[in-house]
Amino acid sequence: MTILKLTRRATMLGSVALAAALSLPALAQDAQQLRFSAVFSDQDIRAQMMTQLADSVRDFATIEPYFGGTLFRQGTELVALQRGNLEMSNIAPQDISNQIPEWSLLTSAYLFRDADHVRTFFDSEIGDQFKQMAEEQLGIRVLGPTYFGARHVGLRGDREVNTPADLNGVRLRMPGGDAWQFLGTSIGASPTPMDYAEVYTGLQTGAIDGQDNPLPNVQNMSFFEVMDQIVLTSHLVGFDLLVISNEAWDAMSPEDQEAFQAAADEAIDWSQNMHLEMEANLVAQFEEAGLNIYEPDQDAFRAYAQEQYLNSDISASWPEGALEAINAL
Repeated sequence: MTILKLTRRATMLGSVALAAALSLPALAQDAQQLRFSAVFSDQDIRAQMMTQLADSVRDFATIEPYFGGTLFRQGTELVALQRGNLEMSNIAPQDISNQIPEWSLLTSAYLFRDADHVRTFFDSEIGDQFKQMAEEQLGIRVLGPTYFGARHVGLRGDREVNTPADLNGVRLRMPGGDAWQFLGTSIGASPTPMDYAEVYTGLQTGAIDGQDNPLPNVQNMSFFEVMDQIVLTSHLVGFDLLVISNEAWDAMSPEDQEAFQAAADEAIDWSQNMHLEMEANLVAQFEEAGLNIYEPDQDAFRAYAQEQYLNSDISASWPEGALEAINAL
């Protein structure tokens, strides 16, 4: 696998082609129209995941995709779903935690061990309780978690990072929102809110010192071109949630709902496997591209992060026994 660099024209053409593929007329003339918005680009594996899903459900639904935050900016998709301006999205659990404080548990550093742990959680009884909160309080149905890699810290300049103290004063870009900002604090950095689409320029100009993203995102957005090192902190198992509004879901027949969920499960499985394969190859590729790769003291990071959460007001909203239940899965 090689690291690809696309021209703006090629990217635009790819967006048009993919949008056309997803929005082809369904065979049934009364196919339900589902607008889908996400911050990831059309080059992302999850965009291909949506192509698969769209193809599987085209007999009764037509998915109209908008990638790269072109329809709604990062963090605004949930409100768009609630207002009826959008039917589907891939949203961060941090956005849900802004409205349901109990969900902040799922955004905490070093909670999940790996991608399989995340899937096991959402398929479990305790996971059903969290999904029911979203359905009842936000009006959305969680179809499943879309894994996109463990989050690591990428920095300008070459400063060896071994413990959280080594990130003191580092302006680390994080998405907006209290949960995201606290995540940056929990690993010792100084979090700075910035839209995803602005990160490349922010690193290039020095407006920020670094960013935290899974390695596939670093490749997709070419962040490696304006970074000098990657610190393999693995501080968060990165996943978003493929969701559909209750209104759009309820408009389907029970048979179509079953088929839609099965198609979503299959597409999510494919996407997760592709991300895991990509992650396994990217460290070597980034080293070949000239980046320094550091493996920090993860035990020190984990201990520091957990202390920050447990001593904060955030953990006060966590459902009693939920942390222990997740650890036991």
